Amino acid sequence: MKYFLLFAACSAFAAEVKSLEIRILSTMLADTAGIGEWGFSAVVIADGRTILFDTGARPDTVLKNARELKVDLRGIAEVILSHNHTDHTGGLVALRREYPKALGHAHVAPGIFRNSMVQTKAEYEALGGKFTEHPEFTQIAPGVWLTGPVPRPHDERNWSTAGNQPEDNIPEDMSMVIQTAQGLVLISGCGHAGLINTIDYAQKKFGSKPILAAIGGFHLFPASDLHLDWTAAKLKAIGLVNFIGAHCTGIEATYRIRERVGLDRRHAVVGAVGTGFRLGEGILPGTIAR
Repeated sequence: MKYFLLFAACSAFAAEVKSLEIRILSTMLADTAGIGEWGFSAVVIADGRTILFDTGARPDTVLKNARELKVDLRGIAEVILSHNHTDHTGGLVALRREYPKALGHAHVAPGIFRNSMVQTKAEYEALGGKFTEHPEFTQIAPGVWLTGPVPRPHDERNWSTAGNQPEDNIPEDMSMVIQTAQGLVLISGCGHAGLINTIDYAQKKFGSKPILAAIGGFHLFPASDLHLDWTAAKLKAIGLVNFIGAHCTGIEATYRIRERVGLDRRHAVVGAVGTGFRLGEGILPGTIAR
């Protein structure tokens, strides 16, 4: 039995996605289609299986942007919520109401049900939706993994506090990791656990496999020059190939990382609505991010 379980675990980590496409549906920069907002959402198509990662901030942003980009949400069964902040969860209930046969299964990490997520949970479940909590690194489809809460050996402190409220380091923050033959693809909502912490955690699970792409929000817009230089040095040592800095990454931070890591504009861009990534082709920047 022990050897069977070991074989099963090894087989799970051996699974690789052969076909992958990612498109951003919510972020601050709008392209020739869609509207921008302070939020994040992306649609992920891995070997024909479509998953929505985060749902934007305003109830109708992802709905409108998906229609303009001709992305069909009706056949999507699963949605990932990276953490509790409303700029990632704000569209969940509206999407479920619009498509009552879709988006009925939400993946989250323990600790997410607080603040506005208390009401969101009640409304979503009243519409027939169900939540699954992932306390650890978990495969949700062949080659597609969720980190669950990420260990934080590096003191990246990629979060912010509001006024005199107690500090909240967003302990439930999690990302998606997709394994391909070319390397790992990381998708992050805000990266409150820290970009380097998340990459380190993923690489330990997959035996230091290279990072083909890091896509999403990484909460680097308020980072000091020292922090950005440290992050870029780590990414360069890791051998990061592609970088799409969307949402809270920050425009200046994205350019700083591109310069310090030694990437060119084909391999590091500011993410816009419609910006994408396709396995075998790389970044699809759109017009404004090109």
